[in-house]
Amino acid sequence: MASKLKVIISGGGTGGHIYPAIAIANALQRINDDIEILFVGAEGRMEMQKVPEAGYKIVGLPITGIQRRLTLKNLTFPFKLWSSIQKAKKIIKEFQPQVVVGVGGFASGPLLYAATKAGIPALIQEQNGYAGLANKWLADKVQKICVAYENMDRYFPREKLILSGNPVRSDLMNTAARKQEGLAFYRLDPERPVILVIGGSLGARTINQSILTNLELITESGVQLIWQTGKFYYEDIKKQLQDMDQSDIRLCEFIKEMSLAYAVSDIVISRAGALSIAELCLVQKPAILVPSPNVAEDHQTKNAMALVEQQAAMLVRDAVAGDELVKKAMELVGDQQRKSELSRNIGKMARPDAADDIASEVLKLVS
Repeated sequence: MASKLKVIISGGGTGGHIYPAIAIANALQRINDDIEILFVGAEGRMEMQKVPEAGYKIVGLPITGIQRRLTLKNLTFPFKLWSSIQKAKKIIKEFQPQVVVGVGGFASGPLLYAATKAGIPALIQEQNGYAGLANKWLADKVQKICVAYENMDRYFPREKLILSGNPVRSDLMNTAARKQEGLAFYRLDPERPVILVIGGSLGARTINQSILTNLELITESGVQLIWQTGKFYYEDIKKQLQDMDQSDIRLCEFIKEMSLAYAVSDIVISRAGALSIAELCLVQKPAILVPSPNVAEDHQTKNAMALVEQQAAMLVRDAVAGDELVKKAMELVGDQQRKSELSRNIGKMARPDAADDIASEVLKLVS
């Protein structure tokens, strides 16, 4: 009897790394049910909670990121990196994976470095239109690199590249059929438009502030709002809204029922993280993207421009969002022709089989 196939998936730090990793794990299990998957994350980061919630075992490394500004925390980085590599070696020796997958984020570097040193085949999945530091460092050491955007040979060896797209949660595959369920869940009026605002799991200050400042403009026009504030901003915004009529506002710290939120929304306001964009393509929603300026090499603007150039989304820059975002949203929500055009074009960019395609490449490395 053949022994069980063992795979380590490593990375995390944000939902943009964690949810694709879980989607890849789920796809691996669909293709081969005799498989054991171990996740390796960074201690204290959100993967340590989200991965067990998805039904997988996870082990944490003491790794942290390098701060881009001069700070004392950077002095401890070499020690944390060294101890993370030592712990990664121990995990690999005990678990004995046949293949490892890195999805970016802090833990991905030490784990894949230790695995490739031990001769274990490895694949990395780069979600963005700009390559992350850990993935660039690992590029020469791994066998395959799955990417979501064209022209990634600027960062990686061309012969290793596979254009797979970004994996998204399988429950987003048919959101249109769940509209009635979504209307009931969010207690919304089916006759009035809905704007969905998502700023990532931690929240987006500029987007939140833009909505807050112009909230009356939205609610007085009869538009309903599903607003994910992110955990950093939820309590403060909740307090600021307490004296307002909130009958048309559904305020959420974090949206678990994302498929229902997409199902009922007429337009979406979002940051331009790779995962958000992959989801918007799949659910074919007209979107206004507000790229975060606080990310490496301004990669969210690059992600967003890939859509804007195809007439598949609108872009409002972070610096002018306070004046322009809600105004543009109100114009778009009432423009049926523009909404249809954006919806049609963004749908053309979807890659619904990304998770399965990446999982197949992972399994090909086990020989």
